Amino acid sequence: MLDQDLSLDGRVAVVTGSGSGLGASEAVELARSGAAAVVINDIRASEATDAVIADIEAAGAKAALVVGDVSERETADAMMAEAIKLGGLHVVVNNAGITRDKMLFNMSDDDFDAVVKVHLRGHFLLTRNAAAHWRAEDKKRTEGSAPIYGRLINTSSEAGLFGPPGQANYGAAKAGITALTLSAARVLGRIGCTANAIAPRGRTGMTEAVFEAWDESQGPDPLSPDRVADLVSYLASPAAAGVSGQLFVVYGGMVALVEAPVVEKRFDASGGVWDRRAFADAVSGHWSGRAEGKSFSAAEIMKL
Repeated sequence: MLDQDLSLDGRVAVVTGSGSGLGASEAVELARSGAAAVVINDIRASEATDAVIADIEAAGAKAALVVGDVSERETADAMMAEAIKLGGLHVVVNNAGITRDKMLFNMSDDDFDAVVKVHLRGHFLLTRNAAAHWRAEDKKRTEGSAPIYGRLINTSSEAGLFGPPGQANYGAAKAGITALTLSAARVLGRIGCTANAIAPRGRTGMTEAVFEAWDESQGPDPLSPDRVADLVSYLASPAAAGVSGQLFVVYGGMVALVEAPVVEKRFDASGGVWDRRAFADAVSGHWSGRAEGKSFSAAEIMKL
């Protein structure tokens, strides 16, 4: 039995893109953590979504499927309505995504738009709806009553931190999701709700061309989606009430808390306004002897 501060007893969760892969593992783990109901979502109903529902129900929770494209407003509205019908909205996990990988010079308008629409707009719609709901619930609170319970967990990626050459669309969308989450954390913090982002590495259908197959004789698969689900369940729990506005990289038995970028060097004009020559000399002078390849890209994260 879970400790009380890790239990989601009585809570209702929504997990997008949860017909398979990471989302499915997250939805089932939330049910196993005590959630009363879990709303799952996928672009279509299938045997896979039936299996996820069966696993949620086997864990003792109610389950419902909302079929639809997360980048469409009506899908976000339908997920909200289903959750409220099942008892409220307490946990939102935005997970749904697609890839259209190509080098920048080969990427079409549609390749870019499709990925940004599903990832960034999809995250925005449900994030906005959940925030509006929690704010409205907070306004109904009477003095001395329990604070609103709201946990938002968004799915970013290391791609949004270091800019992979074949994923300009995906990297841009994921960087946007991190910024969206930070903004949400500032707003939701006023009413006691939290918002965090995860950058998971997991073996799923979307990443099957990225990771090599795992030999089970070597032990537990470090890229199993179950490891990501463990972190999501924690962030959804009462134990994580003080954790907000954070980005975590997670896979296997490793969770890394990512620190914000820092200022490397500040260039100040002595008279308050730069002379172009002086500015060029100052900046170029800094580059002399600077480590080759160093940039805003957080490439060091890939060594985790």
